[in-house]
Amino acid sequence: MPIPSFSAPIRRVAAGLDTLFDLIGYHIVPIMAVLISLVALIVSEGRQENISGTPLPLQAQIAPDWTPEQAMMELDAKQPIGQFDTNLSEKPVWFHMNATAAGERTFIELPSRHARTLTCWDGELTELGRATRTSHQGSLKRAKAGFALELPPSVGSRDILCRGTFVGPAHLTAAQLTEDQLAAAIRQDQRRWGMLDGGMLVLAVFVGLIAILSRESIYVLFAGWICLNLRIAELSAGWDTQWLGEEIPTEWLSPMRAVTIALFAIVTCKLYQTLFGTTLKGSRTGTFVDWTTRLSMVLLPAAIFLPFATYLPIMWVVTLLCLAALLVSLGIMLLRRSSPVAMWFAGAFSVTLISNVAEVAAAAAANSHLAGTINAVTGAIASTVLIAVAIAERIKLEHRQFIAAKQELEAAYEANPIGLFTVDTQGRLISANPATYEILGMRQDAGPNWWLAHLEVGTWTALQERLLKGRDAEVEFKSRDGTKHLLVKARLVNDKIEGFLQDITAKALINENLFFMAHNDPLTRALNRRGIELEYKKVMESLGNKETVAIAYLDLDRFKLINDLFGHASGDDLLVQVADRSRSVLSSGHVIGRVGGDEFLIMLPKTTLAFARVVCQGIVTVISDTSYKVGDHAFNVHASIGLIECTPDMELADVIASASRACQEAKSGGDHVVAYERSSSALFERRAELALADHLTSADATLAFFLEMQPIMSLNRPTETLDFEVLLRMRGRDGSIIPAGRIIGVAEKGGLMGMIDRWVLSTTLGWIERNIERLPNTRFVCMNLSGASLNDERFILDALDLLDRHAAAASHICLEITESVALHDLPNTVRFINQVRERQVRVALDDFGAGYTSFSYLKDLPADVLKIDGNFISKINENPANVAIVEAIVRLANNLGMKTIAEWAEDAATVRTLASIGVDYVQGFAIARSQQPDAILVATSAASFIKNAQVMEVVQQLAAGESFEATNVINMHEMIDAR
Repeated sequence: MPIPSFSAPIRRVAAGLDTLFDLIGYHIVPIMAVLISLVALIVSEGRQENISGTPLPLQAQIAPDWTPEQAMMELDAKQPIGQFDTNLSEKPVWFHMNATAAGERTFIELPSRHARTLTCWDGELTELGRATRTSHQGSLKRAKAGFALELPPSVGSRDILCRGTFVGPAHLTAAQLTEDQLAAAIRQDQRRWGMLDGGMLVLAVFVGLIAILSRESIYVLFAGWICLNLRIAELSAGWDTQWLGEEIPTEWLSPMRAVTIALFAIVTCKLYQTLFGTTLKGSRTGTFVDWTTRLSMVLLPAAIFLPFATYLPIMWVVTLLCLAALLVSLGIMLLRRSSPVAMWFAGAFSVTLISNVAEVAAAAAANSHLAGTINAVTGAIASTVLIAVAIAERIKLEHRQFIAAKQELEAAYEANPIGLFTVDTQGRLISANPATYEILGMRQDAGPNWWLAHLEVGTWTALQERLLKGRDAEVEFKSRDGTKHLLVKARLVNDKIEGFLQDITAKALINENLFFMAHNDPLTRALNRRGIELEYKKVMESLGNKETVAIAYLDLDRFKLINDLFGHASGDDLLVQVADRSRSVLSSGHVIGRVGGDEFLIMLPKTTLAFARVVCQGIVTVISDTSYKVGDHAFNVHASIGLIECTPDMELADVIASASRACQEAKSGGDHVVAYERSSSALFERRAELALADHLTSADATLAFFLEMQPIMSLNRPTETLDFEVLLRMRGRDGSIIPAGRIIGVAEKGGLMGMIDRWVLSTTLGWIERNIERLPNTRFVCMNLSGASLNDERFILDALDLLDRHAAAASHICLEITESVALHDLPNTVRFINQVRERQVRVALDDFGAGYTSFSYLKDLPADVLKIDGNFISKINENPANVAIVEAIVRLANNLGMKTIAEWAEDAATVRTLASIGVDYVQGFAIARSQQPDAILVATSAASFIKNAQVMEVVQQLAAGESFEATNVINMHEMIDAR
């Protein structure tokens, strides 16, 4: 026979016992404890009939100035009443009562908690005793919240007269008790106080511990509210004169009561807002509640600074307003939706109101049973329990919401298309959602270390390094097979790495395309300017100390002609083919970029200049050897390349400028490739220009400037005038004199001519003004004005201001404006000339005759002097045509009322010829080189500087009034006649 199995019945018995354990522990014991406690509380609170004593009617009157005799007489006429209200008066109250002694120890209890002092007399006005809150004597003593008077032992009716002072809304009553009744009442009072104090404080401590452990602010708020609720209940019952058995000083009672009420109102409002703030937020009800409950803050300063009697009406008004606002909002919430939290909170408010109203009603009706069952003590306990239930309900609701949110989060975690994962610091996978496995292409049953095999080499190490530097890290990498671009963001949390993984392949491809478009020429796909700058920076950063990079500048010959003949589309096609052919010669690491229409820049990192030359020759060959076919057309194209060797300290702009210069040299020389070594003069000149540009832009640039002056001699009165031209000079940082042409060239490129011309004009005017007495023979001082300054509105304003401030010196100035500059913007030039001529400044057209064949513009240009271009003057005797041209210019100037100055006069013959054809002034080495200003000051005329004897002879003849035969002019006329 088979052996029966007992496992199933045993499991059922075990399950039943477990259920019983749960039922006893979780339900039966807690319910029984609550029920028994409630029954005991109700029964004990109901036992007051035997200890309440016999109420005594009172005859009372507020009379601060009465004597006991007057009081006895006046009160005898008063109607006896059961309770006398002081109505917040703090003046002395006299009251009379009649007690009957029965032969045993008898007491009269005066239970008012607002009493401060009390003195009693018998019918013969013999003092029976007196007492305060801190002391007593005679038959009076403290009892419960008030005082008790022991009657004399004799039997019979007795008149008792008392005088008391009260603070607050005192309700004066009296009751006659036996010794046993009084003792029982005191015991019951102490038991109530102990029960309330102990229970509420234990609950407050318990809630406080929960607050500390859970770090939930609402528990802190609730613990504080429990303590304040305890004090309010004790205040109502008259037990607030002590705290944990310790007496509170009498003078502290009124301020403490006021502050306690204020804090209770504030904390109650705050607890309400914490519980229902989210529900009320944004609604009109919420705004109304917020502003109404903020009124509770008024109570705290009122409690501290106002007398108690003044404070009480304010307290009642504010608390009633706040309570009404809370009840209205509770009602609205309950109507809109059934909120368990709101219901429990409403119940707590209701219990508090009912208990306070019941206590007032019991006192008014002298119903001791009602006062003993429903009072401030039971109300405080019940309201605390209900508030606790409300908070528990809120926590329960939040827990449900948390569970729901957690479930939603878990569902989102599983369904999220972004990979979410957690790994330890060693890289072992702890958890991951399905998207992580899908992105990495791995099975979910793979081992914890298997995921690292799907990452690009070095990814995990890079992630660890960044996490060590900070809490967050972000790494972009490729999958191990290179088919995906991935992004991982991770954070170190409690020795674990939490992060997400995203497939950014599409985004990466878009970014690569955008990067390519931003850094490459769309036509040739070579680097554009931005790409060249970026690549140049990378190349230079990668160079070693002694390494160099070769830069080639490629320019196509006659490319513009191809565009003009065959159209821009053909030109674009040609550029694409040129770029492709150039790439075919370049090696890995070599880079080509487009810097202009038909100009390319080629970078050859870590390449010697000799090898780079070979590469460039190959590029020229591959471009030139085979014809290009564009549509139906075929043509050959040639290229020129400038090659330079540069070092890491060279800027790209300077490199391009130097390579472009080499390319221009290759074009003009027909060599196709011209290379500059690091030590070449061209690069040296470029570096010198850069140094000069840096010097000119420095704050102390003008400190290096100084002026020299070249005399201009009058051919009519050579020994009587001392006119000259100011010339700019500059000392380099090494003390050497920098050529003027280099200064002007660099300044024009850097936009600094306005600064230079401003300095020259200001310095010249100042010098003339200081030395005007020493220049009696000086009629004009010439100064060159650049085209950039003439088109600079700010310079023009500054120049006019300088001329105005140096008016005396301005009349000596003659501004030289180059003919080509003057005609570039004729209206602007005319406007400027008119402005300076109004200030007595002369104007000369410099380099006249060099660039224009028509002189018709002269009728509109109000110049004073024509300064004939030196190319006509320097070799005037070698070419009779030059004589004819200069003679024509002189006649033109004379007809227009202008003077003429001939520059570049190098010898006596030139001076003689110029004098013979009527030139007014002459300037050049034949007269003098540029002089220091001090030399000008000691000279009497321009002729004082002449050192050449032949020139001096010509000058002497001119000074003597001799005229010269214009031999060259005659010869020119004879040549014309012979033809």
